[in-house]
Amino acid sequence: MPANQTSAREISQENRQDHPVVQHLQREVANAFVLYANYKHYHWQTYGPLFRDLHLMFDEFAEHTLGTIDQLAERIRMIGQDLTAVQLSQYQKAAGVQSADAGQSMKEMIEEADANLLIVIKNMRQGAKLADEYEDPGTVDLFSKIVQIHEKDEWFLRQVLRKKDGLIA
Repeated sequence: MPANQTSAREISQENRQDHPVVQHLQREVANAFVLYANYKHYHWQTYGPLFRDLHLMFDEFAEHTLGTIDQLAERIRMIGQDLTAVQLSQYQKAAGVQSADAGQSMKEMIEEADANLLIVIKNMRQGAKLADEYEDPGTVDLFSKIVQIHEKDEWFLRQVLRKKDGLIA
C-alpha cells in the first residue's frame, strides 16, 4: 500500500465516529447551524431605536457563522468521518445551544444570543484542548480560528447589553 494511503488510513482509524474530537466537531457543526438560524431570526425580528445597527449586526454574525459550518464539516470529512446529522431537526437535537424563542424583546434576543455564544466559546476551547491532547493540530487550529470569530461577536453583544441608556428593551 502506498505511503499516502497508509497515512490517510491511520488518521481515519484514529478519528472514528465515537472519537471525542470527532464528537466535538459534530456538535460544533450542529451549534453553527442553530446559531445561524437564530441570527437570521433576530435579524428579521429586530425593532426599535437601534433597529439598523442591530439588524446589520445580526446579519453579519449570521455570515460569520455560516462561513464556519463548511470548515467544521470539511474537517470531519478530512479526518475520515461522515457528518452524523443531515436534517435540521438532527442538528437542533445535537446542538448544545438552543433555538431562538418567538416573541422576544430585543434585550431577550441579545441575551439569548450572548448566552449561546458563551456556550459555543466554552465548547470550542474544550475542543481545542482535547484535540491537542490527541495530537490533532489541524483541529486545534480550526477551533482556535473559529473561537476568535465567536469571541468577537460575543464581545459586541456584551457591549450592547452594557448600555444603560434604556434603548434595549
